[in-house]
Amino acid sequence: MIEVMTGVPEARARFREIRGGGATLGLVPTMGALHAGHTSLIERARADNDRVAVSIFVNPTQYDDPADLEKYPRTFESDLEKAEAAGADMVFAPDFRDLYPDDYRFRITEAPLSQRLEGAHRKGHFDGVLTVVLKLLNIVRPHRAYFGEKDWQQLQLVQGMVNALFIDTEIVPCPTVRETDGLAMSSRNALLPKEHRRLAPRLHAALTAGRPVAETVAALEAAGFDVDYVERWSERMLGAVRIGNVRLIDNVEI
Repeated sequence: MIEVMTGVPEARARFREIRGGGATLGLVPTMGALHAGHTSLIERARADNDRVAVSIFVNPTQYDDPADLEKYPRTFESDLEKAEAAGADMVFAPDFRDLYPDDYRFRITEAPLSQRLEGAHRKGHFDGVLTVVLKLLNIVRPHRAYFGEKDWQQLQLVQGMVNALFIDTEIVPCPTVRETDGLAMSSRNALLPKEHRRLAPRLHAALTAGRPVAETVAALEAAGFDVDYVERWSERMLGAVRIGNVRLIDNVEI
């Protein structure tokens, strides 16, 4: 049966024991509501490491909208089953007071990359993301940590933080996992009503169509999306849209 830890001292001692025994340790940070995208990360970690840990923590500090935080799916028992089936050895599932004994007085802030794209539309989002990732890396001290390329900006910021702060963890990017119709897998997809779910794959279709940014925005708006941004970043085309009460992000390699 998969091992579950909630307290920070308990988790630190357990992870220290694993590393001290010479085993390599992989970490997959998640907010739960696991889907095939998450399990692909766990499977990659299983292939690369002797032991695999999954963190499950819905991080309130990365939300600028309390309603958005409230509606995030919580499926802990199902998450444990999926994590174990994908190859995880243990789950670290702290609560807020475990991870934020300072009540978020101390935090990681980056500029200017974190203030573009997602950061421009979600105030303080990346402060919360980087702070919680740093805490998890310090607690687990994994040899490798696995992040999906769907959250491309987040991936770049996490990698940049690890490099800048000399953290001895390899950040492993993993390809976006998609539904058969092209929609990037996301825990938010479960919140889409049927009519919006049918429309959602058009985000990926628009980003892969090879049109200029302005034409891509126009196509998405004509399809019924509220567009937060579409932007070319190096060899990637990134986009974020809203459909009803659900916000979707995606990116594709150009």
